[in-house]
Amino acid sequence: MQKWCLMMLLLCLLTGCGVQTQDKERIKDLEFTVLDPEKIPEELRNVLEEKKEEPFKVTYEDDGYMYICVGYGEQQTSGYSIVVEDLYLSTNAVYVNTELLGPGNGEETAAATTCPYIVLKLQDLEQPVVFE
Repeated sequence: MQKWCLMMLLLCLLTGCGVQTQDKERIKDLEFTVLDPEKIPEELRNVLEEKKEEPFKVTYEDDGYMYICVGYGEQQTSGYSIVVEDLYLSTNAVYVNTELLGPGNGEETAAATTCPYIVLKLQDLEQPVVFE
């Protein structure tokens, strides 16, 4: 591990690697649609099906749209939901923040394993996505 870190440091020094700062200044909030599972493009749906048991963060671009996907892995009961806390454009990235909400007090749940995830569809802005 130490050899690898030393090699990466040497490579950065020789090739002029620099530290790029992230400008989180909000330019505008972004409009999005939360997709129902049947409306997710098939190729993306297959990827999510493979990943859903573990937490994941995935982006996918297709036909002028960007799909931002966040999964929270296996949960032991039903009743979970995901809320989009923030989704906005800065000068150099799209920032997204989601939160997993557990079942509410007194809410009836089934003792079944679930894998909550959310898929957001928005215009492809050709910017990287930063998950917060």
